[in-house]
Amino acid sequence: MSTQKKTVWFEVEQGESIETCLERMAAQGYTAAGRKEEPLFEEIEGKYVPIRQVIKFKGVLLD
Repeated sequence: MSTQKKTVWFEVEQGESIETCLERMAAQGYTAAGRKEEPLFEEIEGKYVPIRQVIKFKGVLLD
């Protein structure tokens, strides 16, 4: 029996393409089953400013 989790969230790293992230998932035995995006904020001079969009893929373990 595999010790890998059935579902894992993979984050697209800064400077990494979506395609590269999907290839990394596949190399670990996962396929994309969902996607979510979240804004990443940084506090600048007392105001929260969005600095980038964080993209995550829900990976489901292939049998």
